[in-house]
Amino acid sequence: MDLARSVAAEIGRPEWVGEHLTPQVEDTRLVTHYFTCLDPAYPGWNYAVTVVRAARAKRVTVNEVVLLPGQGALTAPEWVPWKDRLRPGDVGAGDLLPTEEGDMRLMPGYAQVPETDLEAEGVDQQMIWELGLGRSHVLSEFGREQAAQRWYEGDAGPRTPVANQAPAPCATCGFLTPLAGELRKMFGVCTNEYAPDDGRVVSLDHGCGAHSEVRAPESQNEPVAPVIDEMGYDHIIFDDTTELELVSADS
Repeated sequence: MDLARSVAAEIGRPEWVGEHLTPQVEDTRLVTHYFTCLDPAYPGWNYAVTVVRAARAKRVTVNEVVLLPGQGALTAPEWVPWKDRLRPGDVGAGDLLPTEEGDMRLMPGYAQVPETDLEAEGVDQQMIWELGLGRSHVLSEFGREQAAQRWYEGDAGPRTPVANQAPAPCATCGFLTPLAGELRKMFGVCTNEYAPDDGRVVSLDHGCGAHSEVRAPESQNEPVAPVIDEMGYDHIIFDDTTELELVSADS
């Protein structure tokens, strides 16, 4: 134990080597001694010194010396690959997000058509785009289902406070522009500049207070008929000495 303590003091400082903890037998003639680390920069850590005595040897030698975290030690978080750390909105200006080979959200396009053919007169450009002609990859069924679930369960779905208090769903709003392909059955894009979802994908059963069919309430202010007081009377003073008292006709 004395040898282990002296070695621990060499890699740190003598005053940083604290209490000797329970040693651990690793193998035959192979033992690891633990000492509490008193270095203020490493609270909860321990010096671990592994000593060994070779067969038929009389002297014990040091095999390894390390600083290991103990109970309550401050350690770095477990490393997570960048693709698992990435969150929506992390990609900014100038950033590149490479697509992995075999990404399940994508599938090969149906055909590769030259741009000159796509620009031919009389060609239905919308149909070509929806079929994926001219694109290397298109959205797969898995990618479409993932997007639909994410959008429907998010702020653009029907379970938000703004949708619950909407006067009518987006499906009946004139500002809704449907999407292309299969997604048009559930989603569209809001084009009302005053709506909270302007320029965003919304579900057909989403809604907000900027629905196209909302009308301003009609004014309820009607002219009030004049009120004639027939029970009272007024004092009319013509000059400083004469006062005429007008009494109502019913008095």
